[in-house]
Amino acid sequence: MFDYLIAFFILLGGGFMLIGSIGLARLPDFYMRLHGPTKATTLGIGSLLIASMLYFTRAESSFSVHELLVTLFLFISAPVSAQMLAKAALHARLQAREGTFGQATQEAARAQQGRLGNKEGAVNQEQSSE
Repeated sequence: MFDYLIAFFILLGGGFMLIGSIGLARLPDFYMRLHGPTKATTLGIGSLLIASMLYFTRAESSFSVHELLVTLFLFISAPVSAQMLAKAALHARLQAREGTFGQATQEAARAQQGRLGNKEGAVNQEQSSE
């Protein structure tokens, strides 16, 4: 019965990774492609690591902490890296595909970034003139 649980997590992880990889290859723009590896593939690798943890816990008759720590690190670092990639794309003014939800938010973020940039430039000019 325990082997079926391990097999379930391996198949679940493989399925999520396949869906994430297909999404990365087939989605039309950067912002949509960002979801493939950060959502589905993260769950896939997490499932495979849980299967590995269960297998080695049973094989060695002691709790396997290594896979649990890797899974924890993965679930913490993947959203942070996705956020950084999205902010870098916004900063580089990478355009989203027409009709994508959130374009108004993207334009508002760029406008706010422009206003902040102008304020910083004005402050720097005032400091240099003193």
